[in-house]
Amino acid sequence: MMNRDINATITEDNTYANELLVAEHISKGYGDKTIIEDISIRLGRRELVCLLGVSGSGKTTLFHVISGLNKPDEGRVILDGQDITAQPGHVSYMLQKDLLLPHKKIIDNVSLPLVLRGMKKAEARSKAAALFDQFGLGGTEMDYPAQLSGGMRQRAALLRTYLGSQGVALLDEPFSALDALTKSDIHSWYLDVMEQIELSTLFITHDIDEALRLSDRIYILGGRPGRIMTELRPETARKNRDREYSLTAEYSALKKEIMGYLNR
Repeated sequence: MMNRDINATITEDNTYANELLVAEHISKGYGDKTIIEDISIRLGRRELVCLLGVSGSGKTTLFHVISGLNKPDEGRVILDGQDITAQPGHVSYMLQKDLLLPHKKIIDNVSLPLVLRGMKKAEARSKAAALFDQFGLGGTEMDYPAQLSGGMRQRAALLRTYLGSQGVALLDEPFSALDALTKSDIHSWYLDVMEQIELSTLFITHDIDEALRLSDRIYILGGRPGRIMTELRPETARKNRDREYSLTAEYSALKKEIMGYLNR
């Protein structure tokens, strides 16, 4: 396994050819309180990177900055070589709750980002409908959110997030409300569909097991103000981490190391 400190500059020469998303030296506070300080993280193409930390360490604040909802006090956000700092609409952001509109059919919930961009309703519906089977939602187009299970609602919310993205999705604990069996199934499904649609994902979680199941790399965020404490990269490729992975020595060692950081 690999780990390293992350306080150094990510890109000394200001080139971003190998990175899809870079958040560089981000600091953000409210009033006289600094929430996050000098955070630098990167996301490669088709990567799934987890941000793992205890409550109050600034994970959601960082996502608000990366998504453009908040302007950082210091630092910048680069997407595909372009500075998008404090510019919302470039990176899709999915919160813990699915936030599906109860009075709208699933097809209209999912296609909403396209309509908001100016696409006509019929065209937006058609583009979204073409992905329903791939997202495991076939046959639910004319249903309402209340008619779907929790797992299906999350799939719909993820499809909506994808349609509003430019190849990058920020997911803030999207599976935390699901039971263990549903969560395990949706983990496998998400990894498969992410490969198919070539989506890159930055993922907040409190769940160490979830991070170890899903991640290409894991950033550990801790302290107050929040800082990146280290970066971990499992040696076993993501596609090879089946249900038996949790029984391996690598898994146990990584989990022990993560708990050591989180318990500081």
